Amino acid sequence: MGFFGHSPARRAIGLACALAWYGLAADLSAGTLEQADSPSAPQLSQPSAEPFGLSVSRVFAGRLREKWRNVERKLDDERVQIALCDGDRERCASPAALRFLAIIDSARGREGRARLGEVNRAVNLAIRPMSDQAQYGEADVWTSPLVTFTHGAGDCEDYAIAKFVALHQAGISSDDLRIVIIRDTIRGEDHAVAAARLDGHWLALDNRRMAMVEDDNLRNYRPLFVIDQHGLMQYREPPLLAEIPDGVRSPTLTLTVSQPGLVLATN
Repeated sequence: MGFFGHSPARRAIGLACALAWYGLAADLSAGTLEQADSPSAPQLSQPSAEPFGLSVSRVFAGRLREKWRNVERKLDDERVQIALCDGDRERCASPAALRFLAIIDSARGREGRARLGEVNRAVNLAIRPMSDQAQYGEADVWTSPLVTFTHGAGDCEDYAIAKFVALHQAGISSDDLRIVIIRDTIRGEDHAVAAARLDGHWLALDNRRMAMVEDDNLRNYRPLFVIDQHGLMQYREPPLLAEIPDGVRSPTLTLTVSQPGLVLATN
């Protein structure tokens, strides 16, 4: 459904405000993900400030990166639409945007952990779990927040993307927000969660639970990829989190695998 009409000048103002709100994602250069011991491999960040405390390398090509780039292009339009509706809700013609903004409003009225918890709870309740196959007739479709809220249904990455955007609009710095792709070793499937850093600790906002859990306390998950405002990164191959002793990280393992195609969990 379209949004209310506006002049070119007003759209330009809305675009500027929206980009200032969210921050324009950096355009990544083309490249390939290679083995860590290759001379042309991306440099690994040391030390890592990412969720799970493991080192990462920037990913410059592959199917998963293209999925995220497609979402980013949709977000460019939605940022303008959400900003315009936020400024004039009576003339906003998108019920999805108004529902999304209601969640953001509730979060803006809270601080700290309560703000994160409000977004986690409200998004979990607003979206029905539904597989991409059931909803779109194909596997692994990533949707932007207004598309998800229009349908009222989605799977794990749709929840995570909506939380990622809502938290930023509610006032959380982009430096403290991530989307993390993890391997559920019990279910044998990949899963996506939003992650937010509070007082130096990363909290996972998961559509499978209302309670937020620190990354140190997640068990039976293997972190695979992480997305920030600049794009996609891949974790260096870690052990199972259940096998990591408390307080011990594993920064010395070597990445030797190429980026796979990714099919996420259905809920």
